Amino acid sequence: MNLEKVVFGFFITLAAALNFGFFLGPLDSVHLHNGIELAAALVASFIATILKFGDRTQLGAVHLATSLVADLQLIAAAAVWIVTGSQAGGLTGEAMSVVVSLSGGALLANVVSVVLLVSEIMPSRR
Repeated sequence: MNLEKVVFGFFITLAAALNFGFFLGPLDSVHLHNGIELAAALVASFIATILKFGDRTQLGAVHLATSLVADLQLIAAAAVWIVTGSQAGGLTGEAMSVVVSLSGGALLANVVSVVLLVSEIMPSRR
């Protein structure tokens, strides 16, 4: 068993799982989406991105691209959360729907990354 691949797979899956947990629920419900979970998804996504820099293969480049997309989407979601939360009206349902939608884009990128990871493993087992 290769420990590097275990850690790599762990953080890819963790980023997807945390993002999925944040994404679940009505788009505009401020009380059902936790900012700490969004922050944890962002941190896990950053770690997964850093781990992807060492791979020099074509599939590694696609892994890195999907991770960068997820990072940008989550950074934008966190920025919207912070900016709207600091305004006088606070975080509204409209702003939360933007945050959750951006998180959904990151979730899609995370799912693509997990599918790539699984598809990379399947041929080596046969």
